[in-house]
Amino acid sequence: MTASRLRSVLATIATAATILALTTTPAQAAAPGGAYTGLGNCPLTSATMKDPSNVQVGCFFSVTNGGSVTIGSTTVAFDSPITLQFGVYWPAAAPVREFPDGTVANVYSTVPAANGKTLVAKPLQVTLPGIANIIPGVTSVFAQVELAGPITEFVPLATGENTPVFVLPVKLHLFNALFGTKCYIGSDSTPIRFSPTTGTTSPPAPNQPVTGDAGTLTVEPDPNGFETLGVGFTGATLVDNAYPVPKATGCGLIPGSLDPLINLAFGLPSAAGKNAVVFSGNNTTFALSPSLDDLNKALAASA
Repeated sequence: MTASRLRSVLATIATAATILALTTTPAQAAAPGGAYTGLGNCPLTSATMKDPSNVQVGCFFSVTNGGSVTIGSTTVAFDSPITLQFGVYWPAAAPVREFPDGTVANVYSTVPAANGKTLVAKPLQVTLPGIANIIPGVTSVFAQVELAGPITEFVPLATGENTPVFVLPVKLHLFNALFGTKCYIGSDSTPIRFSPTTGTTSPPAPNQPVTGDAGTLTVEPDPNGFETLGVGFTGATLVDNAYPVPKATGCGLIPGSLDPLINLAFGLPSAAGKNAVVFSGNNTTFALSPSLDDLNKALAASA
């Protein structure tokens, strides 16, 4: 099924749905399976998800199996999986994004995953520029990718379009024997904002446009007759090379004392057009329903 066709299916669900006051069933004991595999941390009991004015609600789970992040001249590979998961809702205002071909897709708001597991990633080892990595954590840095705010502008059906699928604000927590515990590149107030697309980017110079890959889209009606749809994306690649990176802050046993060294080593701040991120080998599970009660029942029945 094409993305445009799926947009029409979801629009039909939204139009036909009459949203009533919802009573949430207790969270299922067993993890969802089948087309809903991986959705066990969906925040189904969130007050935001329970809002009866929501037109649609859903759950999202994605694993990135490869890729890299580049800051200036330093590139670090993602050598272990990165998991991203959250709940979604389409509010009563029903925001949409229109594409050049005249089709539109819903713009969803997100709800953090249960148990603080919205973004799960292992630390990345970064070799300090110009220094041989003899003792990891001393002659290198471990960088932990952390969320720096809510995920916004989630447009799952922007696949293949030259527009971001979501905006992901992050900060890099740097660990080294001499860096202290508060050394960051980016912050909650000044995050690194990834806006990855499966389409083609439009970065400032010197970066050139790069193109992602929408992967394979599948749609599975609920096997037990619920209105919930299971949507899958496999093998997708998301790219962004148009974001800036701010200066380091809080680095050193005396916080801030080593900020100039980190900024010099990594060339910070690094202007837009000098950085890039690639999320490759993405496998995604997405469940969507016009009713939270229906979504709960569909996930429970799949376990």
